[in-house]
Amino acid sequence: MCAAILTLEAVILALAAPVMIAVEDVNVALALLICLGLAVLCIVTAGSLRRPQGYAMGHAIQVGAVLMGFLVPIMFFIGGMFAALWLGAFFLGRRIEADKARWAAEAAAETPETPLSE
Repeated sequence: MCAAILTLEAVILALAAPVMIAVEDVNVALALLICLGLAVLCIVTAGSLRRPQGYAMGHAIQVGAVLMGFLVPIMFFIGGMFAALWLGAFFLGRRIEADKARWAAEAAAETPETPLSE
């Protein structure tokens, strides 16, 4: 779920660049650096979520998306919305993994040991 959130967020962040340039009169180089940089970072992070560092980077991306609100005020809302989706997916994923581990432990405890034949 977290990878899906980051992928969708990458699209939204990339589309924020023209808004920053045309509507808010942000410098073209700055807008492209921030928006496309965060979008690429989202895609790279979505691919690295198998490691704990990927989730830490995902948290940092959410902070960066919210902070974009200082350049484009609507990004406070959009970044906050994605941060809420990210945190929901993050905690739900942790809960699902914990349940899967518990179910595996219960299944292993219920399975009788079979003696090895010689």
